Amino acid sequence: MIQLDPSLKPADLSTKLQQFWEISAKKIKLIEQQYNPAHGSPVFTMQGRYTTRGWTEWTQGFQYGSAIIQFDATGDTEFLELGRLKTLAVMAPHVSHTGVHDHGFNNVSTYGNLLRLMREGKIPFNAWEANFYTLALKVSGAVQANRWTPINSKTESPFGTGGFIHSFNGPHSLFVDTIRSCRSLVVSHLLGHTSKGEGDVQINLLERALHHIEATATYSVYYGEGRDSYDVWGRTAHESIFNVTDGHYRCPNSQQGYTGFSTWTRGLAWAMCGFAESLEALLLIPDDELTALGGRERLESLMLKAARATCDFYIEHTPLDGVPYWDTGAPDLHKLGDYLHQPANPYNEYEPVDSSAAAIAAQGLLRLGHYLMQHSHSMDGEDAEKPGVIYWQAGLTVLNTLLDIPYLSTDPAHQGLLLHSIYHRPNGWDYRPEGSKIPYGESSMWGDYHIREAALYVQRLLDEAPYYAFFTGCIRQKDEQHEW
Repeated sequence: MIQLDPSLKPADLSTKLQQFWEISAKKIKLIEQQYNPAHGSPVFTMQGRYTTRGWTEWTQGFQYGSAIIQFDATGDTEFLELGRLKTLAVMAPHVSHTGVHDHGFNNVSTYGNLLRLMREGKIPFNAWEANFYTLALKVSGAVQANRWTPINSKTESPFGTGGFIHSFNGPHSLFVDTIRSCRSLVVSHLLGHTSKGEGDVQINLLERALHHIEATATYSVYYGEGRDSYDVWGRTAHESIFNVTDGHYRCPNSQQGYTGFSTWTRGLAWAMCGFAESLEALLLIPDDELTALGGRERLESLMLKAARATCDFYIEHTPLDGVPYWDTGAPDLHKLGDYLHQPANPYNEYEPVDSSAAAIAAQGLLRLGHYLMQHSHSMDGEDAEKPGVIYWQAGLTVLNTLLDIPYLSTDPAHQGLLLHSIYHRPNGWDYRPEGSKIPYGESSMWGDYHIREAALYVQRLLDEAPYYAFFTGCIRQKDEQHEW
């Protein structure tokens, strides 16, 4: 269980953050200088150098989104120009990519961050440029929404039978991580876009996002209610399988975790972050838009339950310092002894940790903690403030660990920023140093991006900048002179 430091404050991370951004800048430049883009998008490192191996092209937005985040945190315009130029040059195929469930990763991280910075006034307003980013985001959300599987929900949904954005495995497959791609649908909706299908049927993008969120909360997350023999409060399944002929749920499964009945911790982290930021986004939606989609109270309750459950599970099933092993049911964890009551050991002989899961989870914990503290929600008669404080302190604890060795990459020759990330343990894709029984010491593009994103979240609080959220680029500033 994570050992919380109740005295830890964002200001206590300021020195580490300063060092972090200095190292981060060097890593971005190193990749730009040394990586050959002809090989495809950089995915993860082997012996300290980024290489590519993918199911799909899902990491390029993290590469150039990292440069935009670096500018946001430091004001160094070299990184702004890198992010701008590369978004213009290489990201268009990701906007129209019909074969992936990753639009929220690739396009919100690039076009979305750039529009956000412009709307915040952090970069000069330019009507043509803003319209360019806006159009890309509108189209991206519509393309993502078209990857759709209708289902017969086991819950009594007041707005239809439901459905989900299916994974690249096919229309039967709901991935827990796809909840972060709901961002693309929400952004497109907030920018005023409505998609159209066969016969000019209008597709409400907010409705599809909420359907997917509900499906994820219903089938990907467990609540200790006797669903199966492994039903524990907050556990997640990486993949949920449906019969596409009749639309009924069949079983849990896993692609990157150990089994469908254990918890792949990066999938858990995606859920933590996705539900927390969806709760934040829900605050922007007017009540009249939500009435026909289930109503604010019901939707908020559903998201809050899933966010609380997943964050609770993470806190309970993660070692003291906040960094999890790659799967809570990994077969050799028992050989580590009482591993939950000591700091994680990335150099052990039995099972690898996954720092990228920790980076994603840190943001989810911080956002949920902030949400609860701001809106004074309670559950089951608890003190309304206490849960928010616990999640907030847990998020700071995790981030504090990741901003230091052995997780922060201080080797100037290593292209990665966050060490001890795991990509695909079952497939054996991760580099294993000679003489070691497990992989360690490597980085991933999503881990590097999300540690930057979590660091930016806290950095902007320290700088008293506007609250960092994916949807703030959809909020028009009063001084803009153009219609959208």
